[in-house]
Formats: sequence, structure tokens, C-alpha cells
Amino acid sequence: MSTHPLPEAVLVDMDGTLVNTEHLWHIAERDTMRFLGSEWTAEDQKFSLGGPLENVTARMQAKSGTSLTQAEISSILLDKVEDTFRSSNVSFTPGSEQLLDDLVAAGIPLALVSASPRRVMDCVLDIMGAEHFTTTIAGDEVERSKPDPLPYLLAAERLDVDIMRCVILEDSPNGVAAGHSSGGVVVAIPDIVAIEPGHRLVVIHTLDEVTPEHLAEWLAEHGD
Repeated sequence: MSTHPLPEAVLVDMDGTLVNTEHLWHIAERDTMRFLGSEWTAEDQKFSLGGPLENVTARMQAKSGTSLTQAEISSILLDKVEDTFRSSNVSFTPGSEQLLDDLVAAGIPLALVSASPRRVMDCVLDIMGAEHFTTTIAGDEVERSKPDPLPYLLAAERLDVDIMRCVILEDSPNGVAAGHSSGGVVVAIPDIVAIEPGHRLVVIHTLDEVTPEHLAEWLAEHGD
């Protein structure tokens, strides 16, 4: 068992990190672009990974040549996202639910921090449950979303913890950039886009069998 102090808090990304939803986003994005008379490719999905939503809708608008506004495209896309989530088998990523349970049992506060809008976050929480989290922050509730560090800084402020003593779980380059800039130690679990380890950045393949003690060790090793 680790003798290192546990993190003051763990801040968790949602799509791709906590739940297997990135492929469902891609389905909704493709459906939206078909509605707009265009297509959404694997490269477009990589571009959109981790948000923010306004970048995605701007790309859709430019690529399709539609006369619809970004706000109108966003409404169409989010309707399709919510419909896709509710009609599909949304599941936790390997090991994530057990890790959340273990962190709560260890008395470590948790925040869910996503670039997805509140309506999408609430859809996921309706399906998966919100009981693990002390606070949740959606992408449309902050002035600047990921890759800006503001969402993670706000989470640490709400939890009344030192961001430098927090571990941030992320899967996307935008999310990693946000977490890294905030000052927390980032544990990345990349899926669609590769991420290289670095200063205050640990890269692993899965959360399966990761424990609070592992997070404590990584925080001690990479927190300088």
C-alpha cells in the first residue's frame, strides 16, 4: 500500500474517460452532417474530440456550407446526441466505476468536468448516476471551456482544494491541455488520439485495476 498522501480531489472528464460515449458522439455528428447535406469523417471526429462545442459547430457550418447559424446547428446536434445516448448502451469505461467507488470510500471528493453542455451531462448522469460527485461542471457553464484550464480551476475552487494536489483524469488532447494548464497532475487514458507522457502527465492504457493508491503515487512522482 502506498505511503504517499492521497489526492485532495480527483477531477474527472466525462466522454471517453468516464463513459464510452465518443463513438456515440460520432454517430450523432455524422447524422447531423447528413442532415446538412455533407459528411463527417474520422478526421473531423479527431478534431472535435474533447470539444469545445462551438468549434465543432463552426467546422460543420463551414464544411457543409449551410445557411443555418451555429446556434441552430448546435440545437440539431445536441438533439441527436441526447437521442443517441438514450437509445444506446451507454456504459462506464473499464475500471472507471470501481475507481469512483474506491475514491468515495477513501473520502476523496470528486468533480465531473466536461466540455459537453449541461443537457448532455445531465443525460449521462440520468443514465449512470450522479451520486459519486460533489460537484459537476458542464462546458456551457464556464466562460471558457477546455482546452482552457478554467473548468478545472473552478472545480478545485468549488471543492476548496489546492489544484496542485489534485489528479485529473482525461482522454483527449484538449482535456489534457486544460488539466495540465490548471496545475493538476493529469492521468491520461487516450483512445482515439495518442497522447505522450510528460511533465505532470502520466499516460496509461486503462483505468481497470487503478486504485486511489496509484493516484497518490503518481501525484507524488509527478507533482513537483
